[in-house]
Amino acid sequence: MPSTALKWLSLVGIIWLQSISGTNTNFPAYSSQLKQLLSMSQFQLNNLAFASDAGKLFGFFSGLAAVYLPLWLVLMIGSTLGLVGYGVQYLFITNQISSLSYWHVFLLTVLAGNSICWINTVCYVVTIRNFPSHRQVAVGLTTSYQGLSAKIYSSIVDAVPGHKKAKTFLFLNSVLPVIVGLIAAPVVREIEVTRPEHTAVGFVVMFVITIATGIYAVMSSLQFVSSKISPFGNLIGVLVSLLFPLLVPLSVKINALVGSWHKNREKQRVYHFTAEEGQNEERIENELKEGGEVQEVGVREEIGVKLMLIRIDFWLYFFVYLFGATLGLVYLNNLGQIAESRAYSGTSSLVSLSSSFGFFGRLMPSIVDYFYRGKCTISRPASVVALMAPTAGAFFLLLNKTHLALYVSTAIIGVCTGAIASISVSTTTELFGTKNFSVNHNFVVANIPVGSFLFGYLAALVYNKGVHEQGKCMGTECYRNTFIIWGCLCLFGTFLAFILHARTRKFYSQKL
Repeated sequence: MPSTALKWLSLVGIIWLQSISGTNTNFPAYSSQLKQLLSMSQFQLNNLAFASDAGKLFGFFSGLAAVYLPLWLVLMIGSTLGLVGYGVQYLFITNQISSLSYWHVFLLTVLAGNSICWINTVCYVVTIRNFPSHRQVAVGLTTSYQGLSAKIYSSIVDAVPGHKKAKTFLFLNSVLPVIVGLIAAPVVREIEVTRPEHTAVGFVVMFVITIATGIYAVMSSLQFVSSKISPFGNLIGVLVSLLFPLLVPLSVKINALVGSWHKNREKQRVYHFTAEEGQNEERIENELKEGGEVQEVGVREEIGVKLMLIRIDFWLYFFVYLFGATLGLVYLNNLGQIAESRAYSGTSSLVSLSSSFGFFGRLMPSIVDYFYRGKCTISRPASVVALMAPTAGAFFLLLNKTHLALYVSTAIIGVCTGAIASISVSTTTELFGTKNFSVNHNFVVANIPVGSFLFGYLAALVYNKGVHEQGKCMGTECYRNTFIIWGCLCLFGTFLAFILHARTRKFYSQKL
């Protein structure tokens, strides 16, 4: 297979890996049931949500492994960690293992959360190396599929008749990343391409497929639509949409075969060299120009983690992420309990909605970057400012008691959280370099477990004040003060993002 086709095939493999790597995002769909099965308090449940994020504290191990080990091995280590972390929990709640304490479950959840870092590190490194001139576009496009993880897992669970959701989710979380990892491992690797062809056309086709997938995911998540589609039919639609990206490497391969056939045929003609060859060379040069049109923003400085940790811009960036994307993730982790407290029964639909809008949020920066570069582009920190303001507004909107407010706020938080997460990958490379990216970015996302613990503990503290005899809190008062505090923190994060924009404006104005 031509190297160009292999490069696109590696992108498809990364899309599949990202689609199933967000195993922690489906936690809200079964958290209430898990709470009952294990007889946990709200504090213990929030600690499990924190444990999943706490695995990211050890994400730098995956970054170091990516430097010294083959990437396929890093991928398989990550999949195996998830198999152990979720698999042992599955054996426990199905009574295959009897002696497992709460702290055992906690540590297994940390291990499972860490597995995501290993898979993501491989995906980021391969994408950046294979598409150096389009790294923001390629990374944003592939990571957008991570936003679909909860939707994919929920669709599979809904299609399984007569089941306990918590058990099925844990089983899928343990085995699905291993299966997809084994399928993708041979193609998810660095591909050397001397003459990148059809890059522009390839990304346009990928965008069309990805947007169509997102529209289907959003529409099938809405209750008035999902009620008319059978769970099995919905699952088939999701799986087919994940196969469509294969059209790009297949078309590149077919085009190469046709071109090779024409070339061999033309070699038999005497006048080929004078007329046809000149045209072919001109066509190749045009394609090379087409593929290189989109120039990425450069790198501000190439530094390691030690220097990065003493930079003011790093800490501004760290807290911006903490009060933005991480705060959004904590809200989504608590979505099951929030919906239950508001007497809303469609938790699975709500989780699918947040997943689908998170998908579009992650994709949005890539679309803007690819089609509007050089026209009306703004810097990454300025983009974060524009995204955090509506997130703060969404937290305050949740003070409204209606289900519509819950739906709208969840959609806004899903979009903005996804977009900030997507932008962060390119922001790390632009501010601190590409050479040490795998380690540097894992230190950036270490804010996620910190925020998960602090904000989750706050939510549990407020929730427990309204708990009645059955261990549940019902009514909007359960999270009212939490939403006010979260909204204020997000506004403060918006202010910090504006400061970061002011400090980096000169760098971005020179490069954009």
